[in-house]
Amino acid sequence: MPRLREVPRAEVTDERILFFYDRLFGRDKDPAVDHGTIHATPGDWWTVFAQSPAVFRHAVKGFSVYRNATLDPVLRELGQCRAGYTRGSQFVFSQHSKQMRSLGVAEEKIAAVPHWQVSEAYSELERAVLAYTDGLVYDGGRVPDEVFAVLKAHLSDPEILELTYITTMYDMHATICRALRLEFDDRPEVIEEFRVPEGVEVRDLSADLSGE
Repeated sequence: MPRLREVPRAEVTDERILFFYDRLFGRDKDPAVDHGTIHATPGDWWTVFAQSPAVFRHAVKGFSVYRNATLDPVLRELGQCRAGYTRGSQFVFSQHSKQMRSLGVAEEKIAAVPHWQVSEAYSELERAVLAYTDGLVYDGGRVPDEVFAVLKAHLSDPEILELTYITTMYDMHATICRALRLEFDDRPEVIEEFRVPEGVEVRDLSADLSGE
């Protein structure tokens, strides 16, 4: 379950939150109890973000950037999907894999997002978008001139700005989902110490490896 409390319908007074509770879950459901959105997700992103109407409204308003954006939706989704993968968010990666599929993107391209560097499925521009995404997420904005030059050769300045903004916005959402264990990111930490069996005495590893 998420690390923050979910807000039940009965406690919601903000009209914008109630609008999305109704739209995504149905008027007859309490999303904090009866989980499951019309998009086949648990839905606790919505019920946890409802903790703060100000944050909820700001986050939802951010999604409206799609409405008037000029960037090709396929490129947009490619950046978002790779951002989810690189940030380690199963939720963002899964949702935008599905969104690419709904846009008619070939299964070969969707499957290759984790290993795009060695895939021949992508165009020059698509490879640049994926490399740019890695520069934004993995390297905190350090993007080689050579990558940016390919973007400039194919996209307008407004399109590059939209790509940058939307990709980093979803880097943020991926980070939040992991930190609060929302949606498909409600998973235990997979990295933990592998302890030796009871009664086994462990020697000095550094001494053994150094030949002492």
